[in-house]
Amino acid sequence: MKIITENREAKHNYFLEDFTEAGVVLVGSEVKSLRAGKCNLKDSYVVIRGGEVFLLNAFISQFEKTSHFAPDERRTRKLLLNKNEIFKFEKKIKTKGHTIVQTKMYFTDKNKVKVEIAL
Repeated sequence: MKIITENREAKHNYFLEDFTEAGVVLVGSEVKSLRAGKCNLKDSYVVIRGGEVFLLNAFISQFEKTSHFAPDERRTRKLLLNKNEIFKFEKKIKTKGHTIVQTKMYFTDKNKVKVEIAL
């Protein structure tokens, strides 16, 4: 596991209790930027909309050798979780004082990008 970036502020600002690994929907040039380590999770957050989980405001810089298609650096990215995990998080968020926070982004052994999220 190769860690791309960590959200160290989350460990200081929140009490983290329920960790889950989620996949991220990315485009090709974003993966190349992540391999170069050009990512920041500092101001990003996770929301649930319509039964789907999204990562908002995560900064992945544009790959400098991208030709004509360059996605927005702070675009909304979908996180891949199964329905049971989404339902569990959604149920706990409805209680007062809970939120979903991303803690780190990393490559797995199979070179897939994953985000660790916590309640």
